[in-house]
Amino acid sequence: MIDFPDLPDDAARPQYLALRDRIALNIEMGRVGPGTRLPSERQLQSESGTARGTIREALAQLEAEGLIYRRDRSGWYVSPPAVTYDPTRWAGFMRYVREQGRVPGTETLAKHTIPASSGLADIFRIAPGSPLFLIERRRTIDGRPVLIERITVDPAIAPDLLDHSLDCSLTDILRDHYGISAFRNRVDMRPCALIKDAAERLGVKSGTPGLKVTRTSFDEAGRVVEYDREYWRHDAIRIHVDLSIRI
Repeated sequence: MIDFPDLPDDAARPQYLALRDRIALNIEMGRVGPGTRLPSERQLQSESGTARGTIREALAQLEAEGLIYRRDRSGWYVSPPAVTYDPTRWAGFMRYVREQGRVPGTETLAKHTIPASSGLADIFRIAPGSPLFLIERRRTIDGRPVLIERITVDPAIAPDLLDHSLDCSLTDILRDHYGISAFRNRVDMRPCALIKDAAERLGVKSGTPGLKVTRTSFDEAGRVVEYDREYWRHDAIRIHVDLSIRI
């Protein structure tokens, strides 16, 4: 149940922001906890006395801030706490999610061989058209899809990789079966919009805000071990880096 108290400066703000603040206050006070389904737009209209268009603007604002999310044909829900990701650590997805008391999951969506585009050929330092393995997976936290990843691996370092079950740690497979470990990671992050397959597979509306994380892993010899492009729901991840400053 959501309470709609009048806030001191309601009259000074647009109606949708006043409604946004009231719903956000309910979330912050714990009246509606993580994973709770919000009342329907019709119910919110009846309970708050606000026009349907204003309600949709308020919900869109809360979604943009990561406080709520929409589940296809089911309604709006309070977002669970984001997981903390530290790109300076070597822990993989399964490990750092478990460390935070959450339940990680991995589902392999596709695995096939593709010809290297000119861009991928440059990354792997191979000839364009050379074969590469492409693995597409969906990752979940507590059963909720949070990211789509597309991992590219050179068959030269892991010839029968696609014969393995890949619903687990790829890092462990490369280490245990092929003796390959990452020595250095290069991580790039930028905001993006979740569109097409990524949006559909995460169950979000095309154009929903996201975060693209691109990771290139190298072994000690400087070979690319894997090239990973991750498309995260923006409300599912929090970037945290702890640095020591030396003067």
